[in-house]
Amino acid sequence: MWLLVLLLLAVVFIIVATTKFKLHPFLALLAAAFGYGILSREMSLEQVADSVNAGFGGTIGYIGIVILAGAVIGTFLEKSGGAHQLAKSTLKLVGKRNVPATMGVIGYVVSIPVFCDSAFVILSPLARALSRKVGISLAASAVALSLGLYATHTMVPPTPGPVAAAGLLEADLGLVILWGVIVSIVALATGWLFAITYAASVDLPLDPQPSGDAPQEIAACPPSAIKSIVPIFLPILLIVARSIAQFPTQPFGQGHAVALINFVGQPVVALLVGVCLAFLLPRKLTTEMLSATGWVGQAVTTGAGIIIITGCGGAFGRVLQDSGISQVVGDYLGGGANLSIWLPFLIAAALKTAQGSSTVAIITTAGITAPLLGALGLEEPTARALAVVAIGAGSMVVSHANDSYFWVVTGFSGMSVKQGYKLQTLGTLIQGTASAVTLWIISWIVL
Repeated sequence: MWLLVLLLLAVVFIIVATTKFKLHPFLALLAAAFGYGILSREMSLEQVADSVNAGFGGTIGYIGIVILAGAVIGTFLEKSGGAHQLAKSTLKLVGKRNVPATMGVIGYVVSIPVFCDSAFVILSPLARALSRKVGISLAASAVALSLGLYATHTMVPPTPGPVAAAGLLEADLGLVILWGVIVSIVALATGWLFAITYAASVDLPLDPQPSGDAPQEIAACPPSAIKSIVPIFLPILLIVARSIAQFPTQPFGQGHAVALINFVGQPVVALLVGVCLAFLLPRKLTTEMLSATGWVGQAVTTGAGIIIITGCGGAFGRVLQDSGISQVVGDYLGGGANLSIWLPFLIAAALKTAQGSSTVAIITTAGITAPLLGALGLEEPTARALAVVAIGAGSMVVSHANDSYFWVVTGFSGMSVKQGYKLQTLGTLIQGTASAVTLWIISWIVL
């Protein structure tokens, strides 16, 4: 019982440290790992230090390059104008009649490699222009865009959060992508329905740029839509193909072709292929773009922070694992996978609501959940993948005043804080809950 109480205290400490005292998650997670290990009395002091080192190093070794590569792809897509070009092409494909659906689909695609904060800044002028042209409420298109961005940002690799969670839970990245896409489509549809049935009744000003910083400049000669989308989807297809090739039924057979698929489908290799393709997005690739102060340098700086937090999450998870807490949790929960799928969701939702960052909520929850998978009945490959997606779904719930994304959405849409709670906060609650229910239904079928 003491281990469960100690785990609860550790979670409360992480929340209070990062919210009230503004401690960096790196320090909060590391302090929680050492504090839990020492106070658990299940390990010697030397064993605690060994667990922290092993958890940190093992986690970074598995997903570090993947996160950095994904950050580089997203940065090149954003700065080359490829993201905006994808938006324009999606608009032509879907049509202008249903602007909320169009903006939701655009957000869904663009947020796979690009952080949702940056993507909303890039795409909000398009949502404003379409709303004015068609004569509909900006609230509907802005909320559809916001929730569309959130759907893939939290559940579909190679977005850093889901990649980090997959690494911490040792889940097959291809299976995470497959299940993440399925659940995120439900989340996208839920966000669209919320936008057209509820948000559309809220009137927002259509004046250019009501608040927030100026929109990012669009590149003068952006790449084509096809050229822009290849660095996103080719790595995903390679990773998924490798997962399918490794099914027990061996659908692709054996031989050199399968060996090649297994190589290029390794997440590290697949994402590096995506990076090489992303280098083709600018009209002219310069050495400045590849320098420490250029686009690559900016991407590495962004990715490094996530990698450090992920490593600390891994350290915390390893200390929990070595303390034997999984046996304690198993005795209390009985290992029912269909009900246990709710636990990762609820932990992530609590952390997200308390401290604001979806990525921190995902990584922290994954670190807590990893040693508990056996006790929760979630050890099989499919169950691990579903647990990763459940954590992502929980990290949507809810976006409010302590979340930077909340202020990006409200600022660039001209929402008051009260309207932000009615639209963004309520929307993320409904979207995340719908995703969790979908996962629960899927778990009853496949687990």
